[in-house]
Amino acid sequence: MGTLHSDREYDVTRTDEQWRVQLSPQEYAVLRQAGTERPFTGEYTDTKTVGTYACRACGAELFTSDTKFESHCGWPSFYSPLAGESVEYIEDRSLPGRPRVEVRCATCGSHLGHVFEGEGYATPTDQRYCINSISLTLRPAE
Repeated sequence: MGTLHSDREYDVTRTDEQWRVQLSPQEYAVLRQAGTERPFTGEYTDTKTVGTYACRACGAELFTSDTKFESHCGWPSFYSPLAGESVEYIEDRSLPGRPRVEVRCATCGSHLGHVFEGEGYATPTDQRYCINSISLTLRPAE
């Protein structure tokens, strides 16, 4: 796994060393190196708490509990991001013969997970944003 690089300028930028100081080794591996936490181990996989999910690296708001659903895939699943510009999409060809769409935070470029379409999800968008818990921080509603 390599460190994420993009041609895009992000509102929140840090050097690789600054990210390593700010994030735990596990957070760094997922958020900055596009790793994946093991299924069914994440903090928010089964959470039903009402609130907003923010990027663990920069704090940008990304998803709400209103769009979270049970997909039984092992990671928190959402059917839509909070706002159209809160995430960005990158073509991911890291698995031979199985192209995917990577989801990153549009504010800092950190890896969040992947989005899948047309797999028969009973959601308003027919999409599943499969997001690593370690990429998120839940801010409970007051």
